Amino acid sequence: MYRLGYAIPLSLAPLIISAEAIAATLPEILDRGRIIVGVKDNVRPLGFVGDNQALQGLEIDLARQLALEWFGDRDAVEFIPLDNADRLEAVLAGEVDFAIANLAATESRSRVVHFSRHYYLSGTGLVSKNPDIQTLGDLAQSKIAVLENSVAIAVTRYELPQAQFVGVSSYQEAYQKLEAGEIDAFAGDAAILAGWVQEYPSYRLIDSFLSGDALCIAMPKGLQYSGLHLIINESISRWVSSGWLRDRLQYWSLP
Repeated sequence: MYRLGYAIPLSLAPLIISAEAIAATLPEILDRGRIIVGVKDNVRPLGFVGDNQALQGLEIDLARQLALEWFGDRDAVEFIPLDNADRLEAVLAGEVDFAIANLAATESRSRVVHFSRHYYLSGTGLVSKNPDIQTLGDLAQSKIAVLENSVAIAVTRYELPQAQFVGVSSYQEAYQKLEAGEIDAFAGDAAILAGWVQEYPSYRLIDSFLSGDALCIAMPKGLQYSGLHLIINESISRWVSSGWLRDRLQYWSLP
């Protein structure tokens, strides 16, 4: 069983981590014989529950590959589904060994967790079902939905200053407005939108990312975790050089 953690205010996290190591180190993980990984279960195609009610997706594949390399068994992994707000705290509290959960490496997050090298470059993308919209230029004076208080607002407004922007509270609301013809396109997380077009074939991604975000594995900070940092980065480097990671990206239709 994994150790139940407690919520750690992010402002206090660096102090707590430096004073007391509560996450498992690499030798402890290897002795345990399985990894405990925080993942998403509702972000297709990164991590989601499939028709067989089992977790699947790119990030699930990455965790299983680590289990295979470390223990010779791709099932030697315990998945802990996490909400966005809980991803960093789960790592800090030792509830998971690390998180592969649609986490972009940012300066603020890097103050409290250690990030691996990236396994995917995501960012802000645009999706539409209007056949007349083929390029970014076709959206110059269109009506575009953006999630309220999201980074996509500034990014999209910079690229398309003449467009009209409509705030939505969720991807579902954006979908409803697109279906009703109230908007021409929706700007959101490119990885999530890649899953959107898999689920709704009448939609397509506009062939242009408006920004770039490096998705990385989040691990606890500290010298005692340097072995974990090293072995995970070595694995990602090997996946890149062997072409395994490229094949998985293509399998999940990630641009």
